[in-house]
Amino acid sequence: MGNKINPRGLRLGINQVASARWYANTKNYPKLLAEDDLIRSTVQKDVGHSGISRIDIERAAHNINVTIHTAKPGVVIGRGGESIKMLRQKLSDRIEGTIAVNVQEISNPNTNSMLIAQRLAEQLERRFAFRRAMKQAVQRTMESGAKGVKIRCSGRLGGSEQARPDWYSDGRVPLQTLRADIDYGTAEARTTYGIIGIKVWVFHGEVVGDKQRRAAVIPRPRLDEDKKRKRRPQARRRGDRAGGDSRRPERSRVAKRES
Repeated sequence: MGNKINPRGLRLGINQVASARWYANTKNYPKLLAEDDLIRSTVQKDVGHSGISRIDIERAAHNINVTIHTAKPGVVIGRGGESIKMLRQKLSDRIEGTIAVNVQEISNPNTNSMLIAQRLAEQLERRFAFRRAMKQAVQRTMESGAKGVKIRCSGRLGGSEQARPDWYSDGRVPLQTLRADIDYGTAEARTTYGIIGIKVWVFHGEVVGDKQRRAAVIPRPRLDEDKKRKRRPQARRRGDRAGGDSRRPERSRVAKRES
């Protein structure tokens, strides 16, 4: 089950939040959905080279708030804010309403699944050895503080005639644990011999309530039934080696004293 569904969609409402936050009736829903797609494609086309991992869209009446999560906020903003002004103007010309564009920096790009997939796609397009690139990405992610990571590439790897999948993993990636905070990202490497699909899963730990746990499993309180009685090790008898019984002479001495 965990490999057949998007890990983010499976955890919506548990520890993941939807990237588009607005409500519409059945009449306006298709129009707003098309506007969201236009916003995302425009942002990716203009400033996609800045390492964008997520685009959040919020709507309130005629106000649209677009938040761009990026590893290089300086590239999105531009010198003196020119790039972000041009982007806001382009979006305003195509979409009705007041549009506000905000930029948020990603604190640790090495543990973000989308950025890992994008970097790996760039390396494959530049004809890097795919095994070496995948192993380096896994090692870099684990060294940056992730609890587990899995990377899967599928396509004509290394220019082979037959397409095949290959994957590397390290640590734990519990896809079926709903309280697990798993970041999932995809990318495509457009090589001369075809498209190579890349999937990345990053496990950040388990979320219990509002707190994030480092431990992988919540310890269960120990019951009295679980406590096993430990038997004391029997003392070695003197007559065991010779094959005799050392307790017989002791019994005879006790009998003589009593008499």
